[in-house]
This record gives sequence, structure tokens and C-alpha cells, in this order.
Amino acid sequence: MQERMSNTCDVVVLLSGSGSNLQALIDSTRTGDSPVRIAAVISNRADAYGLQRARDAGIDTRTLDHKAFEGREAFDAALIELIDAFNPKLVVLAGFMRILSAGFVRHYQGRLLNIHPSLLPKYKGLHTHQRALEAGDTEHGCSVHFVTEELDGGPLVVQSVIPVELQDSPQSLAQRVHVQEHLIYPMAVRWFAEDRLLLGEQGALLDGQLLAASGHLIRP
Repeated sequence: MQERMSNTCDVVVLLSGSGSNLQALIDSTRTGDSPVRIAAVISNRADAYGLQRARDAGIDTRTLDHKAFEGREAFDAALIELIDAFNPKLVVLAGFMRILSAGFVRHYQGRLLNIHPSLLPKYKGLHTHQRALEAGDTEHGCSVHFVTEELDGGPLVVQSVIPVELQDSPQSLAQRVHVQEHLIYPMAVRWFAEDRLLLGEQGALLDGQLLAASGHLIRP
């Protein structure tokens, strides 16, 4: 178990797969001055490797199988109850392969973050790297955003922009985007934990300033 520190921001992470973004978050909390404490990792798949990453780091884990529920609303209601038992300040989606119900999103409004492997609003949904290549894009990247009821449509917090290279395949592009994901997601979570980032009526605010529609742009 990670020790609770004063002024700590408790975070619950939801995932369905390998948990590479979870690992980046775990690594970022080991700096000694991090205000982030990962209170629990929850998965809808018992075989998700991200659960093992959490256990290796001494973090509480839970599994909630969506197939055991009749419909999305019933699953989400049980998930809310499970998350709220840890009383998190922030809920982080890290490859959680579930479309969340409107009720779930409203319950965590302003404290629910997601990362998406494209420069939103481009390429919502799946197969983002293939779609970017097929479109002939010269730039690609990833986005952290607040979650709203619109799929991959909430206010943008930060985007990392990388060039698309002539020899890129979906696999090589994905690999380079992953590197950027692992940089910007811990950054956004820390901003939130430090009370620098919040969701306002007009969009995402960083240090009291309304972010542009594209969020805070980073070009490595």
C-alpha cells in the first residue's frame, strides 16, 4: 500500500488492458514530491496486465466483470459504488474499453480524465493511427481531455504533436505516440492534483486561464 501524504490527491485508475499509461503514472508518483496517490486500479477484465502492474506497486486492485451485469447502466452503477469506496478526487481512464453511460459521466463531472491516441477532434474512436496515415496527415499525436457525454469529445487539456514520417506504419506511429502519452498523462494528472487544472463552464482552465480549443500544445 502507498502511504497517504498530506494534501494528497487520491486517484482511481480504470483500465482494460496492459496498463502502460498506468505504469507511467506509477513511475511519476515515485519522484518524492508528487501530490498524486493512486488509491486503486479497477478493471473490467480479470486478465488485464495492468492489474499486475498495480499489485507490483502495492496498489489496491479490483475487478468488475461487465458481462455479469444486464446492460451498461447496471454495470456503471456498480462501478460508481466501487470507485466511491476509495473516495478519489480524480478518476483516470487508462485504456478502459467501455463506453460510459451519461449517468456515470455526470457523477464524475470535472474529475474524470481520458487519454486518446489522436489529435482530437480528429479520429474519435478506434484505429486512429491507420486513419491518420490513410488521410495523409503530416502530424499526429495524442490528447488528454476531460470526459463528457460526447465520446472522445470533452474539453482538451493537453496535446502532444509529432510528425508523421514517410516510412511510418500504424505500428511505428503507435509506438511513438505511446511515448508521448506516457509524458503528457502524468503531467495533466499532476496539474489536477496541484489544483492548477479544472473544468469550467467554458472549458478547461489551467492556472485560471481558459485553454485554447486544442488544449496546451506540446511539440517534442
